[in-house]
Amino acid sequence: MNNKIAIVNSSSFGRIFEDHLSRLEKIGEVKRFRVDANIGGKELAEILQGYNYIIASVTPFFTKEFFDNKDELKIISRHGIGFNNIDVEAAKEHGTYVSIVPPLVERDAVAENCITNLVSVMRKTKQSNIAAVDGEWKTRAKFIGNGLSSKKVGIIGIGNIGSRISEILYYGFRCKVLAYDPNKDSLACERFGADKVDLDYLLKESDVICVSASLNEENYHMLSSEEFSKMKDGVYISNCSRGALIDEEAMIEALEKNKVAGFASDVLEVEPPENDHKYFSYDNVIITPHTSAYTYECLRGMGEKCVSDCESVYNGNKPKELIN
Repeated sequence: MNNKIAIVNSSSFGRIFEDHLSRLEKIGEVKRFRVDANIGGKELAEILQGYNYIIASVTPFFTKEFFDNKDELKIISRHGIGFNNIDVEAAKEHGTYVSIVPPLVERDAVAENCITNLVSVMRKTKQSNIAAVDGEWKTRAKFIGNGLSSKKVGIIGIGNIGSRISEILYYGFRCKVLAYDPNKDSLACERFGADKVDLDYLLKESDVICVSASLNEENYHMLSSEEFSKMKDGVYISNCSRGALIDEEAMIEALEKNKVAGFASDVLEVEPPENDHKYFSYDNVIITPHTSAYTYECLRGMGEKCVSDCESVYNGNKPKELIN
């Protein structure tokens, strides 16, 4: 079988570091594909017919139906750390490796962006920048914001990314950090400057909430109307994980009622969104297009891992960071 490598829905892989593409071309033919995020498994398999290496983004979904029609596939290497868009068991049944980027590669970049977006909302950076560009310098008194230092911040999910967010907030901003994570004990939270609490306590006590949990079947829309009702009035929220952790309609309602004073998110439930997405109409909302990992340092590391995965399989070895 001739080796063929598909780069699917990734907007960054090989764009900056061209050596990553040249190394792949030594393995076989390389082609980029852009498909609908919700394409059916059989149709996706037909489009990728003959491709036995895939470098995959956060979409599309590689379902059981996909693998049932894709027996020649050797590996899906995720250009990232999440793998909720891949049916890992189905991949295993069909002899396909699934590998991810080591979590530490993305840790700093994503945590930094989560806090950058948060501070931008709290300090009204977007609005004041527009005023400066429009010659409204003298109106700057309209852009008095809130500081982050010494605030009580709740982190939902204190794993790879959340733990780094906690470190930055605790040591850098002198925040009181509360952490909710059913998979971590108190000692693990304390290592990063956080106190382990239950979700209700975090919602009721936090001035600011950072969402950094991985998405699974149990926590879909974990922040919905009931959870917003428990929060302080004027809370700030930043999400750097997955859009589906937050019920978007409930967030809109919370913004309308000023329950949420500002919202920053690098992710949406459906990506890319329609141009008329309701979030875009609020000046106290900052949305970035899933670019938390977009630093040169991080993208170099992510691309290097994907290329190494493919080279390992080509040379008859198992790639590292295997999920299955």
